[in-house]
Amino acid sequence: MIKKVGILFGMEDTFPWAFIDKVNELGNGKVIAEPVLIDKVQQGIDYGYHVIIDRISQEVPFYRAYLKNAALMGTAVINNPFWWSADEKFFNNCLSMQIGVPVPKTILLPSKERPDDTTHKSFRNLKDPLDWEYIFNYIGFPAYMKPHSGGGWKSVYKVESPEDLFEKHGETGQLVMMLQEEIVFDDYYRVYCLGQKYVHIMPYEPRNEFHLRYVTEPKTTGAEHQKLMKTIHDYTIKLNKALGYDFNTVEFAVRNGIPYAIDFCNPAPDADIHSVGEGNFNWIVEHAAKFAIEKANAHSEKQNNSSWGTFVKEAAAPSKPKAPKISLKSAAEIDKSKAKKVPVKAAAVKPAAKKKPAAKAKTKPAPKKAATARKTTAKAAPKKAAPAPKASPKKKK
Repeated sequence: MIKKVGILFGMEDTFPWAFIDKVNELGNGKVIAEPVLIDKVQQGIDYGYHVIIDRISQEVPFYRAYLKNAALMGTAVINNPFWWSADEKFFNNCLSMQIGVPVPKTILLPSKERPDDTTHKSFRNLKDPLDWEYIFNYIGFPAYMKPHSGGGWKSVYKVESPEDLFEKHGETGQLVMMLQEEIVFDDYYRVYCLGQKYVHIMPYEPRNEFHLRYVTEPKTTGAEHQKLMKTIHDYTIKLNKALGYDFNTVEFAVRNGIPYAIDFCNPAPDADIHSVGEGNFNWIVEHAAKFAIEKANAHSEKQNNSSWGTFVKEAAAPSKPKAPKISLKSAAEIDKSKAKKVPVKAAAVKPAAKKKPAAKAKTKPAPKKAATARKTTAKAAPKKAAPAPKASPKKKK
């Protein structure tokens, strides 16, 4: 059976067509690729794609609804349209902290203007004013203010003071914003991640003109550089596995040798040859095609084939702690162990065998009955009682 891969895209022209050509080249006629074509969307209908690469639904709600239906019918949609609909940058920062990836200090700010169809009563749970003194002391200045959900460098502000913040916040309308500490970086990287396993680290300079941002070199060398690349690689995998993204970029600002994840919610990242450069373009085309073919070949009928992150999977079906193994004994073994068992009090004191033998030399021989009693006692006691094991200290969580 021939497997079919589709790509859904908008204005971009270089990546989609190169991707289609590469899948058709590597697929050897068993996996073919084409642009997704839609002439109708009927509920509950499978339109025949085993895999769809989504490059545009964040801009077109109609496409997002189409992709959710496709995923329900078994299409492996990259990226998962259900999670993409729910995801946003502030949550990602919170999750990043939980999994041990450094991020800038961040505060969530309510929108300057009330959302449509709300009144002041809708915000009776919001204290007025906010604890601005704490917020400013925690974040510091200069700082960056950006939408808590969004991308493309839209509505991003650098703020120098409380007055500057209030003035620029007044321009944001109904956007919910984040206030974030400035990371004065020594080095900066943008990282492609495909299938939560293929990683491509690119030196990146966000302060350059758009077409020159990938025209830069790493600032570290030697062993220091190798260690940094390993850390960035591992953080990238960790983030994408937690979020469940199969096509994403992660940006890291390196300060004092520590890579801080700045932006890692880019499920339709730039892949245009004119901005990323020929070398990076060739990598993303080849690996995107390779991964799409893998997903097509792994497709299973009538089941969910899209990826879900560990955060969602653990929430839906948390892993249960393993129960300790119970050693089962026969009835005869239990009776035997009871016969040998020493009472708790007897085990807590020194056994009779450890008494100093010098007592016999200093005292007269005891009457026969007493001697017999002492021998009986000595036989009843174990040869040597093992000291009670010390309780191991509890690990700090």
